[in-house]
Amino acid sequence: MNDWSANLYRKFEDERTWPARDLLARVPVANPARVVDIGCGPGNSTELLVQRWPKAAVTGFDTSPDMIEKARRRLPGVEFSLANVETWAPPAPVDVIFANAVFQWLPQHPALLQRLMGFLAPGGALAVQMPDNLSEPSHRLMREVAAEPPFAEKLKKAAREPLPPVSVYYDLLKPLSVHVHIWHTHYYHPLADAAAIVEWVKATGLRPFLGPLTGEEQRLFLERYEARIAEAYPPAADGKVLLKFPRLFLVAARA
Repeated sequence: MNDWSANLYRKFEDERTWPARDLLARVPVANPARVVDIGCGPGNSTELLVQRWPKAAVTGFDTSPDMIEKARRRLPGVEFSLANVETWAPPAPVDVIFANAVFQWLPQHPALLQRLMGFLAPGGALAVQMPDNLSEPSHRLMREVAAEPPFAEKLKKAAREPLPPVSVYYDLLKPLSVHVHIWHTHYYHPLADAAAIVEWVKATGLRPFLGPLTGEEQRLFLERYEARIAEAYPPAADGKVLLKFPRLFLVAARA
């Protein structure tokens, strides 16, 4: 599980792209010349950027070779590359820096957001969306199972850090911005059953928990986790389960 699985990620592509659409709708840049999609994944968010700004030079990068391969197939006219946001720097100022569900994985991301603001051209905007769901049963139960034997020792550092308070982002970005918009949205995704919730998070949140385990340990972990997910997410009237998914949005615009 060293690399991300684009195929697994794309099983819920419509649901994953929904917040990217909502984020893009709030970007206050009319005619950008250069647009960058950070953590572009298989190109689903990049495609939105190309559709909104067809005359812009849109590029994307990701740390996953599999994601970049799929993105290139999807959008052969767009330049995609392997890169890490912690060391990435554009060759020229950028008008829009877009990042959908990337920075929650990086504990030092507030400082990275400040750094990215320095790459914006005048009038440019930084647009960021991050899952803020660590308190939800989907993620709380990961930690609970990970604390049990035989997983506890291997997974004691698997859980990611919670996002800092909203005020931290505002205080960091406002001195660099003409305005900062911050909001939360809670999405409710109707999925087939508990197994579908597990399949969703296997592509993302479960990766740090499954990666250190052997094949048999992974099987046991998923068995315990799915049983608890089934208890935490009872069926709705139509038999489906509702996955609540809170997300945090930030849009900061330079003067």
